[in-house]
Amino acid sequence: MMLTVLAVASAVCAVVPAVLFCVNLRLYREPGPAAGDALPAVSVLIPARDEESGIEAAVASVLQSVGVELEVVVMDDSSADRTAAIVARMAAADSRVRLERASPLPAGWNGKQHACWMLARTARHNTLCFVDADVRLAPEALTRISAFRIRQDAALVSGFPRQITGTPMEWLLLPLIHFILLGFLPIARMRRGVDPAFAAGCGQFLMVDRDAYFTAGGHAAIRTTMHDGLLLPRLLRNAGRCTDLADLTALASCRMYTNARQVWQGLAKNATEGLGAPTRIVPISLLLALGQVMPILLLVWLWPLGAHSAIVRLCLALALIGSWLPRVLAIRRFHQDWRGALLHPLGILLLIALQWYALIRKFAGRSVRWKQRSYATP
Repeated sequence: MMLTVLAVASAVCAVVPAVLFCVNLRLYREPGPAAGDALPAVSVLIPARDEESGIEAAVASVLQSVGVELEVVVMDDSSADRTAAIVARMAAADSRVRLERASPLPAGWNGKQHACWMLARTARHNTLCFVDADVRLAPEALTRISAFRIRQDAALVSGFPRQITGTPMEWLLLPLIHFILLGFLPIARMRRGVDPAFAAGCGQFLMVDRDAYFTAGGHAAIRTTMHDGLLLPRLLRNAGRCTDLADLTALASCRMYTNARQVWQGLAKNATEGLGAPTRIVPISLLLALGQVMPILLLVWLWPLGAHSAIVRLCLALALIGSWLPRVLAIRRFHQDWRGALLHPLGILLLIALQWYALIRKFAGRSVRWKQRSYATP
C-alpha cells in the first residue's frame, strides 16, 4: 500500500509541473522585431562594484544596440579595482556613456539596491533598464524588449538571459531557474491581472517605466533585500501595475558565476526570500523531492524486484517522464548543458540542500557576505 501511495504521489508531483512547463513554453516567448514601433529612449543602468574584468564588455554590448536612443549610466559602487577608470575612458570616447559614483552605503541598505536607486534618480530617459555588469546584450535586445513591453501594456518586463555554465555546479543548478519558473508559475494567470502572488522576474535584466517605478517606491522600497528580481515586480503589482516576462535567451547572455563556491554563495544569499522562505520551504521541498527525486529512487528500488502492480508501473513511468521531460525540452530551447539534465535528480537534491542551508543560516543569525560586504540574513 505504501509503495502505491508513493508512486501515485510521485507521478502527480512530477506530471503537474511538467504539463505547466509545456504550456508555459508557448507563452514565455522571445520578443519579436520592433517592426516600426515608435520606441522611447532608454537609460541603461548598470550597478558595478569591482567589475574591471567585465565592465568594458558589458558597456560595449549596450553601445552596439540598434534602433533606439540610449544612454549608459554606470554607478561605481566604491570599487577597489579599475572599474571606474575603465568606464571613465569609455565615457570620454562616447558621449552616450556616463560614469556616476555612489555615495557611501547608508545603514539598512543592500549595496545593489542603493546603487540602482541612485542610478534611477540620475537617469535622463523615461524607460529605465537595469542590467547587471555580467550581462551582454544583443544589438536588437533593447528595441525588441521595449516594443514587447509596450505591446503587452506592462509597466515592467523582465526575463532570464542565456545562462552560460562551465563548471559542474553551474550546469547542475543554474538551469533549474527555468525549470522552477516555467514549472510552477502559471504565466497565463500572471498576465490576467496584477496579483502580487504571481510576480516574477530576474534581477539581471529589468526594464521598467520610470513613472511606475517611482510611484511604486523603486529600489528604495526594497532597500534591505537581495532579490530585486522578484520583489521589484511584486512592488509594481502591489501598486496595481502589470508586469510581464520575456524569453531573453537569444537577446542576452550572462556568466553569473565561475566556480562552485560562487554558485553556492550566490544562490544562497537570497534563498530565504524565494523558495527557502520559512513559510514555503517545507511544501516546496516535499514537492520537489516527490516529483523530481523519488522517481529515480523508486526505479532503483523496484527494478530488481521485477513484478509489481500495474498502477505502480504506470505511475512510475509517468513520474519518470514528467520529471525529465521539462529538462530535455529546455536543453535546446534555452541552450542548457545536457549533463545537468541527465543528472536532474542530483541538481534538485542540491537545490533543496541549498534552501535549507540558507534557512538554517538565517535562524542562526549568521550574516551574508557578498561583494566584500556583510549583511544581515534576509
